[in-house]
Amino acid sequence: MKQSYNVGIIGATGMVGQRFATLLSGHPWFKVTALAASARSAGKTYKEAVGSRWKLATPMPAEMENMIILDADADIEKVTAAVDFVFCAVDMKKDEIRALEEKYAKHECPVMSNNSANRFTEDVPMIIPEINADHSQIIEAQRKRLGTKRGFISVKSNCSIQSYVPALTPLLEYGVEDVLACTYQAISGAGKNFETWPEMVDNLIPFIGGEEEKSEKEPLKVWGKYEDGKITLRDDIRITTQCLRVPVSDGHTAAVFVRFKNKPTIDEIKAKWAAFSGEPQKLGLPSAPKQFIHYFEEDNRPQAKLDRNLEGGMAVSCGRLREDTQYDYKFVCLSHNTLRGAAGGAVLMAELLCAQGWLD
Repeated sequence: MKQSYNVGIIGATGMVGQRFATLLSGHPWFKVTALAASARSAGKTYKEAVGSRWKLATPMPAEMENMIILDADADIEKVTAAVDFVFCAVDMKKDEIRALEEKYAKHECPVMSNNSANRFTEDVPMIIPEINADHSQIIEAQRKRLGTKRGFISVKSNCSIQSYVPALTPLLEYGVEDVLACTYQAISGAGKNFETWPEMVDNLIPFIGGEEEKSEKEPLKVWGKYEDGKITLRDDIRITTQCLRVPVSDGHTAAVFVRFKNKPTIDEIKAKWAAFSGEPQKLGLPSAPKQFIHYFEEDNRPQAKLDRNLEGGMAVSCGRLREDTQYDYKFVCLSHNTLRGAAGGAVLMAELLCAQGWLD
C-alpha cells in the first residue's frame, strides 16, 4: 500500500461530513484535499458554508476552515483530480445518491460511502471490517460491471446494527436461530442535536423511517458468504427489530434477545466476546480498537454517557447478559453511532481497503 492518500469529503457540511472532517484531521494515512457539498454551499469556505450549523463538540479543523467547497456534482472533475478516493455522506434521494456515487466510481475515484443507497447493490460490499473483510473481493466483479480500473463503491452498514451484530457474530458457531433487537437510537443519527431538535427533549419517538427494515436485512448481507464473485445472503437466521428515537445525543443502545440451536453457557459467551477480533486488529489499523467488544459486569452498564467513547468511540460495549424465559439469553449492547456506526466505521473500512491494496 501507499504511505499516504489524498482524500475528499462529499457532503462535508452535514453532521456525518463534519465528523469525517474531525476524524481525518491529523490522520496518519489520509489528508483531506477536497471538500464538496451541494450547489448552495459551493464557492464558500468551509467555515462560511457551515456557519452556525457546526454540530460537534470538537471544533472545525483549522486547516479546513478556509478550504473552498466544491459542487459535489458539477465539480466532479476537480474533486477527482485532487484525491485518491472520497468519503461520501450526502443528504439526497436514494436514486440520486446511487447515480452520484456511480459517477465518481466511473471517474476512477473509489467511494467510501456512509449512505444506504447502495447497500443492497449486488456487487457493492457492505463492510464491518472485523466481521466480513473478505467481502472486498467482490470489488473485482463491480469494476467489470462499471468498466473501471480503480473506481468502485464500498459501503458501511447501518449505524444501529453495529451495536448488536458484532456481539452476535462470534456466537454464530452455536447456531443463532432467532434474534429480537430493540434499538434506542441517539438524535445525532438523524443529523440533529438538542438545539436543532428541541421536540426530542423529554421525549421518545417509537418510529424511525426505514430503520427496522435495514436492521432486519443488513445483518444477513454482512454475515453472507462471498463465493465465485457473489455474496450469498444468510438465510438461516430470523431477525425482528423495533427502532426508537430517544433523547440521547450520541450512542445507539440495543436490547437483544437470542435463541440458539446449540445453547452456549454464559461463560462461553463472555469468553467469545473477550477473544473476538478481526483483520483491523491483526493489521494494526490506525482507527481499530484494541479490544473490539468490552463486557461490563455491572448491572447498570453500558451507559451511553459513560461508555460511547470507549477506545475513541470505535469499540462495542455489552452488559446484562442473562438467561431469558422465552429466548435463550438477553443482553444489552452500545456503540457510538457517528463514530463506529458512521464516519469512524467508514474510515476504518478505508484503512482496511488500503491495507488490502484496493486503493493503490
